[in-house]
Amino acid sequence: MRDETVARSYAETLFELASRNDALESFGEAIATVAATLEETPRARTFLETPRIDDEVKKDAVRKVFGDRLPKLVVNFVLVTIDKRRQRLLGAIARQYQMLLDAHMGREHVQVTVARPLDEATRSVVAEKLSAALGKEAIPHVQVRPEILGGLVVRTGDTIYDGSVRRRLDSMRRQLLRAPLLAAAAGSDG
Repeated sequence: MRDETVARSYAETLFELASRNDALESFGEAIATVAATLEETPRARTFLETPRIDDEVKKDAVRKVFGDRLPKLVVNFVLVTIDKRRQRLLGAIARQYQMLLDAHMGREHVQVTVARPLDEATRSVVAEKLSAALGKEAIPHVQVRPEILGGLVVRTGDTIYDGSVRRRLDSMRRQLLRAPLLAAAAGSDG
């Protein structure tokens, strides 16, 4: 939990810096590029995270790799994470930054579970309906789980909206099991 708190703090600092420079999107893309590079290249991540390698060597490598590709302030930010021995948190910082950016832009990521893959037209309709319901731009992340049988299950934050056929069938089953049996009721009348 501590790492998440520290990553959030660094992300907020970068977000504030981006805000002052009117570069929220470009800084987000830049820190995401750094995180993706480290995620996709384990040797680079190991290089940056190994304490036996001198910090100046690491910083020179960062300048060479990202110096011409990313905004100077983002490169400097990465260099500060090395100085503070927080470079292992760059992936978490990028995720936290994206969350801050999404909140600022009025976007919300929504998990959508369906029984069968959606075509693009249906995916657009789902995104549009979710956006209207949430009052902000919904970014659906669709996963297919045939066991829900049909309908969809939407998760946004801590809230789940279950419109699946499976849930409806389970609900009907519970109601039927709770209902008095007609034969027993008819037998007691006579």
